[in-house]
Amino acid sequence: MLTAVLDLVLPAACVGCGAKGASCCAGCHAALTAAPARRMPDPAPPGLPDCWSAAPYTGSVRRLILAYKERGAVAVAGALTEAVTLAALTAFGWWPPPERHAAAFGRWRPPERFAVVPVPSSRRMRRGRGHDPVGRLAALVADRLRGLGLGAELWLGLEQARMVTDQAGLSGTERAENLAGSLQVPQAVKTPPGPCALLVDDIVTTGATLAEAARALRAAGVRAPLAVTVAATRLTYRRS
Repeated sequence: MLTAVLDLVLPAACVGCGAKGASCCAGCHAALTAAPARRMPDPAPPGLPDCWSAAPYTGSVRRLILAYKERGAVAVAGALTEAVTLAALTAFGWWPPPERHAAAFGRWRPPERFAVVPVPSSRRMRRGRGHDPVGRLAALVADRLRGLGLGAELWLGLEQARMVTDQAGLSGTERAENLAGSLQVPQAVKTPPGPCALLVDDIVTTGATLAEAARALRAAGVRAPLAVTVAATRLTYRRS
């Protein structure tokens, strides 16, 4: 909240590199959007969706994500939205822009209607941050995809089923054990807009969180073949 207020009264500076001007300068914007690709954790946990990200989690991209997520720098939400949207369009085979016909689609052809589902943070984390960064990002991505003619609809279908311990320092196996059964689709949630979901998160590291999210959706009868993130950690992905 304080960061958002200060953005209104102080000269803007890029949160990625500190350059005066826009909150996300041209150079940092290029770093965010220049290399959308399939980046899978290696090794990938069982049940992990196909993972596509806009960029490696390093340098200015890392600083932009941390400023947005941890310091409430919501002014960069638009740039992050564009990055995730490009990752999704690349996964669909729509970017770089081909002719838009059936053969243009990549690994997953979006159905007529599909859910855009954010990976949820705990209530404690949302209170501590003062906002829901991934929820906001997913809503903006759904709007952007819908504006391109796709049947995307935000669906807040996942919630925390139990508390988990801090993931910092855990191995991939330990993260998977920590997260097992931690997410669920609550019975009271409305019917999803379609049988498939596009998962959205800020970063992918070992893939344990996205695998757990996909498991919870499958248990409720919703397939989650694809996940898109702003970035993937450099040390754990296999690009293809």
